[in-house]
Amino acid sequence: MADPDLGMLTGRLLFSIQQELFDTLAEQGHPDVRPRHGAVLAYLDTEGTRATDLAQRSGQHKQIIGTIADELEKLGYVQRRPDPRDRRAKLIVPSERGIDEITKARAILAGVEHRHRTALGDDAYTTFKDTFQQVTRLQRAWRDNPAPTGE
Repeated sequence: MADPDLGMLTGRLLFSIQQELFDTLAEQGHPDVRPRHGAVLAYLDTEGTRATDLAQRSGQHKQIIGTIADELEKLGYVQRRPDPRDRRAKLIVPSERGIDEITKARAILAGVEHRHRTALGDDAYTTFKDTFQQVTRLQRAWRDNPAPTGE
């Protein structure tokens, strides 16, 4: 079989990290959180974040963020509050349960990174992460700078 392409590699990495993260979160008291909830929880500020900002940060549509926030509100992870800077707007604010999940998720992911940094060595891991961030930025800009088609 040929070497896996970038899409296959990133998919494998994403799904493996998600499996470890969400299995561990379930063991630590958060069995109802799903990978899709990360589009909100991973990008929330403790003082609250507007849905439009969450959409921009996560790369999801605002409507999807709204649906996920509805789910998380029913599960007790977030609350909606008026934005003190603009009473017409709402902030999505993590509840105590949400803060607990966010704190645990960050610790789990820090452990994953530490494990890989230890296995690869500090220099190799730093190079990998810097390069991965650069590829991610380049990919996110594909609409603005499409690659030549060779025509």
